[in-house]
Amino acid sequence: MNSISEIFNFILENIYLKFLLILVITLIVAYLVKLILNKVLKPIAKKTKTKIDDLIIKSLSSIVFYIILVLGFKIGFQPFDFQTAIFNSLISTLLILIVSILILRIITNFSKHWLEKWAYKTESTADDRLIPLLEKISKVIVVILAVIFVFDSWKIDISPLLATAGIAGIAVSFAVKDSLSNILGGIQLVLDKTFKVGDKVKLESGELGVILDIGLRSTKMKTYDNEVIYIPNGILANTKIKNYTMPDLSIRVNVDFGVEYGSDTHKVEQVVLEALKKIDTVLKEPVPVIHFLKMSDFSLDFVARVWVKSYTKAYSTKLKVTDEIYNALNKANIGIPFPTRTVYTKSSD
Repeated sequence: MNSISEIFNFILENIYLKFLLILVITLIVAYLVKLILNKVLKPIAKKTKTKIDDLIIKSLSSIVFYIILVLGFKIGFQPFDFQTAIFNSLISTLLILIVSILILRIITNFSKHWLEKWAYKTESTADDRLIPLLEKISKVIVVILAVIFVFDSWKIDISPLLATAGIAGIAVSFAVKDSLSNILGGIQLVLDKTFKVGDKVKLESGELGVILDIGLRSTKMKTYDNEVIYIPNGILANTKIKNYTMPDLSIRVNVDFGVEYGSDTHKVEQVVLEALKKIDTVLKEPVPVIHFLKMSDFSLDFVARVWVKSYTKAYSTKLKVTDEIYNALNKANIGIPFPTRTVYTKSSD
């Protein structure tokens, strides 16, 4: 036991042997950590529902070995006389570069995963372009931060450079203000799931149509006159939008009609309800209803309210309902009034 203790003390007193011991321990620890990541944590991560842990372990396993190795070198070189500020800066720079590479790999893996599992499954092209854009922005931020930390490790003051970059950034932001607004609007539309490709929507400005594509800067909508409208996403993100496909495809169709004064209102309701049963596209549930609304100047005003399975059948069903109501009222001898005006003239005699 004493011999082992003497050998250990001898190694600790010799800076070269001590460095060699630290290096060996570092290699063993680095290998063990990598082994644990690959053989223990990776199989466990594969059993979980989420893929986030798989991506993190995959990125760590390829570079954690070098991080531990650099840290071991830094600790091992401490007893040597050539420990200087330059040496410490070099080690810090190396660590910053390795950690930056690790973060960049994590960003790449996550971006690839989201494109495969999410973006490519949607019909919209906005997320297909959005994820690569966010990936590039994230990588640029990581590189910029890495450069700042490297300069800081070498005690280089970059405050004037940052001030200049800030002024330039403000000037650029003013120049591309509209483009940035549209891109951020596209991100908001994707995250909020305001609509998707194929949805029938009506804008606050009155345009009605079907969404053809949701791009990063603009959304393409086809009107029922076979016209294509390109709408900047910045405008869409700040306007009121009626989506006919949400919460589901079913929609209510309203048809207003009037009958002449003196008509039996209960008979009117029965006649119209019987007529509505002949229309195949009208749903039985919810049941069609007829409401007697008001007594206007020339007529008794009613509204027929029916439901259809899909908004795509709404317009054709409305035309059919109007036609059936008119024919049913005529057949039942229920008068349909029209505005009249009586003019009295006074003779001068």
